Parts: sequence; C-alpha cells; structure tokens
Amino acid sequence: MAFDLTIAAEPWQDHLTEFEKSRPGLIPVIKGNGYGLGRANLAAQATRLGVDQIAVGTYEEAAELLDEFAGDVQVLTPWRPFSLQLDDPRLVHTISRVQDISSLAALAPGARILVEGQTSMRRHGMVRPDFDAAASLIAQSGLQLEGLAIHLPMAGANLAEAKAWCVALEESAFDTATVSVSHLTNDEFVALTAAKPNLKIRPRIGTALWLGRLDTFEVESTVLDVHPVAKGDRIGYRQQPVKKSGHIAIVAGGTSHGIGLEAPRAVASTKERGKVAAKGLLAASNRALSPFFISGQQAWFVEPPHMQASMIFVPAGAELPKVGDKIAAQVRYTIASFDAITLA
Repeated sequence: MAFDLTIAAEPWQDHLTEFEKSRPGLIPVIKGNGYGLGRANLAAQATRLGVDQIAVGTYEEAAELLDEFAGDVQVLTPWRPFSLQLDDPRLVHTISRVQDISSLAALAPGARILVEGQTSMRRHGMVRPDFDAAASLIAQSGLQLEGLAIHLPMAGANLAEAKAWCVALEESAFDTATVSVSHLTNDEFVALTAAKPNLKIRPRIGTALWLGRLDTFEVESTVLDVHPVAKGDRIGYRQQPVKKSGHIAIVAGGTSHGIGLEAPRAVASTKERGKVAAKGLLAASNRALSPFFISGQQAWFVEPPHMQASMIFVPAGAELPKVGDKIAAQVRYTIASFDAITLA
C-alpha cells in the first residue's frame, strides 16, 4: 500500500529549533501515535534539539523510548502498583495519590518522582491539603522529588491557576523549585516565569511543537484501481446503489491508517452545532466526505473506508486519475498512521 507522509525537513526542523529556543526548559511530549509522525522519529528529533528530558504517556511508551532517547523520560500517567514496572535511573514517575508514595518506594527505592496537583481538569492529582502528608512521606521514603506537575485544561486562560499552584508549591514543605506544566500559551509561560523567578518552570508541549508547521507536511494516497459505474450499480461490501454515473477510485488509506476515524469534539457555538447536525444528516443518508482530493475537490466516500483502502466517487466530467497516480489527503494526525514517513 502507499499512504505516505512527506515532510519538508529543513523548514520543519527550523521550526522545532526555534520553538525549543523560545521556551527554556522545554520537555517535548512524545505519546500515542507520536502525533502521526512516530514516537521513535520524534525521539530522534528531541535528541537533535539537545533537550535533557521528554515526556511520554504511558509506561509501555517509556519502555520503548528509553532505548531511543539518552536523556530522562517522564511518564505523564500517574504511577500505580499495577503499572508496568521499569528499572531505569532515567525514569521520572508521576505520583498523584498519597498512598502510592510508600508503594513505589518499596518497589523502586530511590526512584525519581513528580507530585501532581489536581487542577481544574479534575483528572489526576493531589488536592492541596494532601501536600503536607505527601511531603512528610516523601522525606521518609528516600524517593527523589524532582518537581510539581500540573496538567491544565485547554479551554480558556490558565495563567491564574498556574500561579496559584506555584504559590501552593512555595507554601508547601516539598523540597523542590521545579514545576512541569502542560497547556500554557507562550505568553502565559513568559508571564509565569517573570512572576516566579525563584521557580524553574518547565513547559511540556506536544501538539504545538510537532504539528506547528503543517504547511511542511504532504499526505499522499496512491490510486490502486479505477472503475466506471452507472447510476444504480451496486458496489462495495454493502452493495449500495450508486446515485450517479461516474467512476470509482480505490485509493490507499483505510481505517488502519486512521481514515474515517474520529473522536468526539467539543461543540461550543451555534455554528459548530449546525455543522455537526448537517454532518449527521449526511451520514444518515449514507453520504460522507472523504479526506481525499481529486483535482482540488474533496471526494465523497462510496461507502465507509475499508481497513487499508477506500472507495471514493469521481463524478462524470471530472479529471480521472490513473492507477499509480498520487492524490492529496488531509488527516487528523493524532489518529493517523502512514505506510512511510519521509524527511525530504
């Protein structure tokens, strides 16, 4: 198959370099599918940037990237007694519950840790009244406290909440002056570092770093077959009748590549609700736009994408692609998988 991503290496890497320079203490986040670019590929870029630490989502990802990256590896998912147990001095654990401090100390004496505060995300973390008990246990446990971790929401301004957590750290008995923080804008990061010069603020960033120059990315799908069809012909797995005469193009890229997959999105405005409703009505009538483009026009799926290929409709009169031609595609990179990724 040939569902490929080509990256213009020089401008993309220039962006990464400038981004890292503008955010002292940057901890690149490398998790999930590597933002569509592959975790190992991003680890190589982190090495090129010269950062001392990366952050991963899970212990399973850490097991892979400890072999790909020579620096420290922070795990964002909080440690639990049932987590995959890894023994590496470069590993930095996240502790979000007081009861896990003694358990980790027993299993991994001297392990390096971050204490996570429970922000308005309400996902993981200790509330501030837990800090005294946590500080006392850490001091007795022999664990190495390396900072406070805060994971902020992506909606609205976060500077005030970040400042409040910095104050909570300053007023606590924790023996650290480092804060690892997710989801600050650059302006908020600059303001926070200026407001708290006594603390080392380390931004953890993934999307804006790795996907900050989408104009340097080109996704292409190879045309595998082209067939003429007449109105009423039944085709595909589900044998739905074709509504118009034209051609069917079978192109590389299916559900195994992330084509046709999507996660629920937050809908805030009336306009966004209208778009979601219109999309639902189209889906109810077996119509869905594909991410593939023929002669600059977004093509319709003939039916839901297959595992490794998709069937799209080319209307009569449109320029007909040939087998072996490359056509453009637009994807959501955080769920995308490519047959090949090339730095050109």
